[in-house]
Amino acid sequence: MTLREIVARRQAVLAPGAANALFARIIEDQGFECIYITGAGIANMALGAPDIGLTTLDDIAQTVSRIADAVTLPLIVDADTGFGNAVNTWRTMKVLERAGACAIQLEDQVFPKRCGHFNGKGVVPLSEMLPKIKAATDARTKDTLIIARTDALAMEGLDSALERAEAFIEAGADMTFVEAPRDADQMRRIAALGVPQVANIVHGGKTPALTQSELADMGFGIVLYANAALQAAVRASSDVLASLKATGSLNAVHDRLASFDERQATVAKGKWDALEQRFKAE
Repeated sequence: MTLREIVARRQAVLAPGAANALFARIIEDQGFECIYITGAGIANMALGAPDIGLTTLDDIAQTVSRIADAVTLPLIVDADTGFGNAVNTWRTMKVLERAGACAIQLEDQVFPKRCGHFNGKGVVPLSEMLPKIKAATDARTKDTLIIARTDALAMEGLDSALERAEAFIEAGADMTFVEAPRDADQMRRIAALGVPQVANIVHGGKTPALTQSELADMGFGIVLYANAALQAAVRASSDVLASLKATGSLNAVHDRLASFDERQATVAKGKWDALEQRFKAE
């Protein structure tokens, strides 16, 4: 099923985030239908830095390419602000589509952008954002979806954010994404927009953690859990390594670790063994 078909169902399909190919493999093995390649996650995991606009197009494209090699699921890619003006955004679409993106997400924040659940955001005028959407539609050569995100709710209120989303749709966005609504009533109004919508559930963030069924009843197309795997990994690795440091062994936390065989299965070692045998010298 294509990503366009998945989102058209408006069943709040879950899109866990991956910041690397290993997380993407786990998401696919768990039976999800699509993957969100998270810019925040790449900043956190690859740079050890917060989501404040430090990643580059090359950082994102390299990650997308590696994930596309590792899994078969459709990839939704966080393209931040397009990495520049409309012309830069045109190139961003070309680069990410070639790397394996099935959708790119563009946002209307002032550069350097920051996590949608941080304070201190700013948005650019529509006269700057709309040409980026049009450039992305012009650059694509496949059925790559354009998701246009607005962060205006935090500064200008919901009505302004919805007006921006309507303008994004008119400019050619296939989906829109009103970031960081504060309650279920706001989310219902967002879901009523004319194209499928994105909800972003951030553990500890500003948006209420509604269930998939509640969001499906509202009519959302996709629900991002952009950094659930990352947050789980941070907690688990911190706890395990703290125990190792304190006790000098892994005995106390052995049940918190994947087995050696589980680890090899996650990276599809059997497939690589079969290839080795297939091309083994006679």
